[in-house]
Amino acid sequence: MSEPKNISGSSSEPKATSTKAATAETKTPESKVFKNDPWYDSYAARADNMRASEIRALFATASRPDVVSLAGGMPYLDYLPFKELSELIAKMLVDKGDVAWQYGSAQGDPHLREDVLQIMALEGIKDVQPDDVVISNGSQNAIDLVTRIMCDPGDVVIAEAPNYVGALGVFSSFQVDVVNAQTDKDGLIPESFEKTIKAQLAAGKKVKFLYTVPNFHNPAGVTMSVERRPRIIEIARKYHVLIVEDNPYGLLGFDGQTYPALRSMDSENVVYLSSFSKIIAPGMRIAWIVAPPGIRKKLILANEASILCPPNMSQMTITTYLDNFDWKNQISQYRGMYKERCDTMDAALREYLPYCSWNKPKGGFYIWLKIPEGLNSKEMLPRAITAKVAYVAGTGFYLDGSGTHHMRLSFCYPTPDKITLGIKRLAGVMNNELKTAELFGTAKADADKTNKKD
Repeated sequence: MSEPKNISGSSSEPKATSTKAATAETKTPESKVFKNDPWYDSYAARADNMRASEIRALFATASRPDVVSLAGGMPYLDYLPFKELSELIAKMLVDKGDVAWQYGSAQGDPHLREDVLQIMALEGIKDVQPDDVVISNGSQNAIDLVTRIMCDPGDVVIAEAPNYVGALGVFSSFQVDVVNAQTDKDGLIPESFEKTIKAQLAAGKKVKFLYTVPNFHNPAGVTMSVERRPRIIEIARKYHVLIVEDNPYGLLGFDGQTYPALRSMDSENVVYLSSFSKIIAPGMRIAWIVAPPGIRKKLILANEASILCPPNMSQMTITTYLDNFDWKNQISQYRGMYKERCDTMDAALREYLPYCSWNKPKGGFYIWLKIPEGLNSKEMLPRAITAKVAYVAGTGFYLDGSGTHHMRLSFCYPTPDKITLGIKRLAGVMNNELKTAELFGTAKADADKTNKKD
């Protein structure tokens, strides 16, 4: 296995990728989902930019019991103490049901906002008070709120390539231009970040924020090095560019190491997002935001306008868990489990797909696999499903159709034996694809020779 120099698949500076440009290039009459929709001409312009998630589109097929799904980033929840937790939740509903079933504050439950302080302290964020925290309906809602209050159509968001697909959906819906900065095995490259800012400013664009997943990146699996973090903050300050730090995986480092949050280094220029979806359960749909005072005030108003208030039932379920269980030990168990599964996938890739390349992650859920030239991960996917293995094509993590030579493999949910089986099946599909490509390539070469003779 060799490590790719640039996880975005190019050794040169990546092209700027804007939502508007991508939409203009790909828009066809077939983009009308319902061709006879009588309301098509009545939709807002931003509705035309809404894009389906390639991951969600796979769920129905990938959930079949005969298919090994290496697609969805679903946490493995069997380690949770469901029986004991359900008993405590039942007691909570008896004692505090009138609160749990009621409306709440748009900023979120005070008890939960206090609880999250101890979680952030593990990553060096120790200067936060409960009033600095805003609870959201999952990180997706948090990204939506930040974009809603910061960006007008045509504004620029700089993001690491490849991009988190959920964030792309939000940015597209707000008609924001997403411009990719280059990354490698140590995360976002500072020089590329600054060069990208300069290019956008020179073009007369407004760069509103950097969106970054610094720890165990989704989908790339890489982590921003500790040495690069102060430099990224310095560049953002220089050009007055806000940093939006999305950190759902920060506590899932395989060796137990936690990296200093960007927010721990700068309280004025960083908006910090995190979630309970990966460390407890995604079904609760609870995340949180820490932001400078002015931004926080706007976020609360936006939250109220968007969802009125985050659900009290979910928030009180989370506090019940945090207050009554050894959640730190629970997370430690998750780390060990995910490390075993990552090691299993890495070993299976080495055995069955040695001609591919990847960076082995230090935590999180994903391996970003580069496949041989001549293969197309999106075109190959139907044949993989037929062979009973699912993955996410790399094209889902770009707006401009890039990513055909990559795929995201998730090791978080399938058991180790399923992971090995899935990679073996994937190798069978890829080997057949390579044989076909070689056959047609040879045939084309022979035809070219014949044509030249004629």
